[in-house]
Amino acid sequence: MDTTIPNIQFNEHGVCQYCKIHDELEKEYPLDETGWQKLLRLVEKIKKDGRGKSSDIIVGVSGGRDSTFALYTAVKLGLRPLAVHFDNGWDSEIAVTNIKRATEKLNVDLHTFVIEWDEFKDLQISFLKASVPDAEIPTDVAIHGVLLRVAAQEGIKYVVFAHSFRTEGFSPIGWTYMDGRYIEQVQKEFGKKPLKTFPNVTLKDLLYYRLVKRIQVIPLLAYVRYHQKEVEELLARELGWAYYGGHHHESYYTHFFQSFYLPQKFNIDKRKLEYSALIRSGQMIREEALKEITEQVYPYDEDLVSYTIHKLGITKEEFEQIMTAPPKTFRDYSTYYPLIKAFKIPIRLATQFNLFPKHLYSKYLG
Repeated sequence: MDTTIPNIQFNEHGVCQYCKIHDELEKEYPLDETGWQKLLRLVEKIKKDGRGKSSDIIVGVSGGRDSTFALYTAVKLGLRPLAVHFDNGWDSEIAVTNIKRATEKLNVDLHTFVIEWDEFKDLQISFLKASVPDAEIPTDVAIHGVLLRVAAQEGIKYVVFAHSFRTEGFSPIGWTYMDGRYIEQVQKEFGKKPLKTFPNVTLKDLLYYRLVKRIQVIPLLAYVRYHQKEVEELLARELGWAYYGGHHHESYYTHFFQSFYLPQKFNIDKRKLEYSALIRSGQMIREEALKEITEQVYPYDEDLVSYTIHKLGITKEEFEQIMTAPPKTFRDYSTYYPLIKAFKIPIRLATQFNLFPKHLYSKYLG
């Protein structure tokens, strides 16, 4: 990770704040007997709270490696997950097949939420017109919203967050910022359709799901050893899972977003986040990562770009205007960020009582 990342800071040893966050999480989720016992106690609590229900935990699935491994891990721990998939219209054939194979082989029920396409497409175009590097957050927020909604409907108290800090790292807020107010504001300014079916997550929603429905989000993959190559071989062997050629390329839009839109418009290469995480967790050598970042530039995939433009229903001229518009950030729009900053001290106190994740405090306010 380097100075292309906004507000990155290095100490006298050349170590940035994201390594500090990683170290904090290693202490919170150690891969030793202490961490294992902590996980077993959590599993027993989930089982106890789920008695009398057909499922005791929600696991979001995309067909990707992370979510498939999270589903596999939940089953192997003796949990009874309900798999939930958010279909935003951009699934690759490989992703669909991976989901089908995994749920069938693990004997897990699958709930699929299909978004209203015209409304969601309009929101995606709005974020492109907003000229921010956050054009993928409609999907990220919607996934979270769908998981929480299904959990509330089913009376399930636990939702799995299929992210591993040891393989994914942390996206700086200058590269990815998301909240429900931000989505509402961008759509209001650039959209043509009102958000009627989009499963947004506002501050009010978060308080409702957390304080009223008592739903907890569990970072399951933080508790277990996760070596990318070994996991891919395991999933292929056990579930018939297939790789899709790139990080999060199980979605056509995410493929376009990370391999073309971000590098071309914002000079953002998110491989830096993933490779940094792999270096920290001992899965990659720094020199190897630097060489790959330098020499392996994302190839221009004309078919993918043309497919994206056509599916969004915009003209090449409109797309050119999007790509050449001056870059902006979330700070140019109405968000919850000023509120978060105003409550910095109470949030910091909340971290002392484990009411707010310490690593999120470090990321947003540290």
